[in-house]
Amino acid sequence: MADETWTVEVDREACIGSGVCASVAPLHFSVEDGRSQPRAERVAPVEELRDVVVLCPGAAVIVRDGVGEPVE
Repeated sequence: MADETWTVEVDREACIGSGVCASVAPLHFSVEDGRSQPRAERVAPVEELRDVVVLCPGAAVIVRDGVGEPVE
């Protein structure tokens, strides 16, 4: 059976601290010290994470599916 969780990362060097991720998916992201960070590394798949990947102005959010492929 395939892993049904996604991995969430933030490239803190690419993050510009806009807070879009925390606004779109507040259960999954917080902004601390001017940069985003995921609240958990592994999460159940949710559509809001796809939205964050697309909307992040710094392209800093990386979400991967259970086999390691980028979620877009």
